[in-house]
Amino acid sequence: MATAPKALFCPTCRKVVLAECEDFPFCSDRCRILDLGKWASGDYKISSPILDPEVLEGLDQGMPHRRRDEED
Repeated sequence: MATAPKALFCPTCRKVVLAECEDFPFCSDRCRILDLGKWASGDYKISSPILDPEVLEGLDQGMPHRRRDEED
């Protein structure tokens, strides 16, 4: 029994893209570059906090400590 190829929607233009496409998960190189441009310009942001203790420790060493109740 053959299985159908995996498919997703292109995150840029929403066209259906098969997993075997060379630009997967994008439908084309154009959509891939448009997506990269959005990341580079700051249109996309990762809003969840960093919860990895090792990453937090590295950030902590380079920044002065502030208490939450201190005002700017």
